[in-house]
Amino acid sequence: MEDKDFLQFILSVKKMTGIDLALYKEAQMKRRLTSLRLKRGYSTFAQYFEAISKDKELFYEFLDRMTINVSEFFRNPGRWDVLENKILPRLTKQSSRIKCWSAACSTGEEPYTLSLILLRKKVDATLLATDIDEGALAKAKQGVYTDRSLQDCPPDLVSKYFAKDTHSYRILDEVKNKVTFKKHNLLADPFESQFDLIICRNVMIYFTEEAKHELYQKFSRALKPGGVLFVGSTEQIFQPHQYQLEAEDTFFYRKMG
Repeated sequence: MEDKDFLQFILSVKKMTGIDLALYKEAQMKRRLTSLRLKRGYSTFAQYFEAISKDKELFYEFLDRMTINVSEFFRNPGRWDVLENKILPRLTKQSSRIKCWSAACSTGEEPYTLSLILLRKKVDATLLATDIDEGALAKAKQGVYTDRSLQDCPPDLVSKYFAKDTHSYRILDEVKNKVTFKKHNLLADPFESQFDLIICRNVMIYFTEEAKHELYQKFSRALKPGGVLFVGSTEQIFQPHQYQLEAEDTFFYRKMG
């Protein structure tokens, strides 16, 4: 009975939002949503769906739990060093203006990290940042962060590009204005093309193998030849050639051709 209740919930969510929860790893997703449903006092997913379809706050909370917005600036700093000192110099030789995409950008730490690097390197670029969660995007557009989010951000960049408030740091417009934020569902919406750099980190771990396969195909098609896909530290692609990709460095894949 309980499984039937959850399956109906998946169908209802897909109908209402276009988000297909069946493409996420079921045990993980079900565990997270069950604990949220019980915390809010609903004994079935049918009751919980009725509530989130009427209450915007509950709906945003559901999205937030589903997407797990955990992020910080310069997450895994060594990989950002590789991007700055090895990948970007090659990409800027290829194009005088590069096109970048931070896919599943959460609350903005990742695209702003890239924006800081582009400013430091004086690289001319367009930077698109997308996420499925409107609550996360609203936070990203505000650009206000705790010092925990900034623990790996180089101190010179913090002092130059952030305004310190009492309990937080506000990113300056010079960094913000480089980024265009948009709502986007990776699993359902079309992708733009001709990207020099796509960053999609710490998101694929939530998807089924079939969904991952489909996404890597789509990312590959969205890249220019020579463009790069930068993935998270638990998301190594074991057969990159099937996606017309080859490893350029650890967690960086170059589009062949």
